[in-house]
Amino acid sequence: MRKYVYNLYLIVIVLCIPVSCSDSKKQKSVKVSQEPLVLKKHSIEDTLIDSRYTFEEAVAGSRAPQHIIDRLELIDVTYLSVDGKIHKGQVLANREIAEDLVYLFDFMLARQFVVEKVIPIVKYNWNDSLSMADNNTYSFCYRNPTYSKHAIGMAIDINPRFNPLRWKSGNLPNEPQNGIRDTTLNGTFYPGHPVVDEFANRGFRWGHTFSKYYDDHHFEKNK
Repeated sequence: MRKYVYNLYLIVIVLCIPVSCSDSKKQKSVKVSQEPLVLKKHSIEDTLIDSRYTFEEAVAGSRAPQHIIDRLELIDVTYLSVDGKIHKGQVLANREIAEDLVYLFDFMLARQFVVEKVIPIVKYNWNDSLSMADNNTYSFCYRNPTYSKHAIGMAIDINPRFNPLRWKSGNLPNEPQNGIRDTTLNGTFYPGHPVVDEFANRGFRWGHTFSKYYDDHHFEKNK
């Protein structure tokens, strides 16, 4: 039998398991500890590797200017995937949020929050639509930096298929189109979710608060 060894040390965790339904208005309240959480580095045996790019491979073909490439960092993260096993992936992100992301992935792992896969978007030939449809979690994807913080690696999309973008008006499809929101499913966000609250505590804005749509898989941070 495979054995997973966690050397996760928590000063205080008071955790109530969230109970929710697909209608967010009917969700029960979730109590989250207000005490500081301290996580040390952990080692996990028999971890499944989802991504093992070098930095040069992870940025190849991005078409981003060098001054943006110079601000990026390739981060190793560990998470509980949909198969119930521990996986290791990589996030290519701005170094200004690198420490935040390492902490937040440890936070999600400690609470057994499911993240399906975390692979730099180079795997999808820089096509974020393909990445989202595959429920891949990613940060940097170069595009027009005036409207997207992904272009400078200051945003992250987590489980896009579980947390699709939903338009507030009009009859437009979800993004990704194969996305289905079910808040009873581990890996799905909703207002008051402990992971959503912890992102807010680290200074991130959740895409659920955008004016034209609910971008529930998206978290971004200003410089």
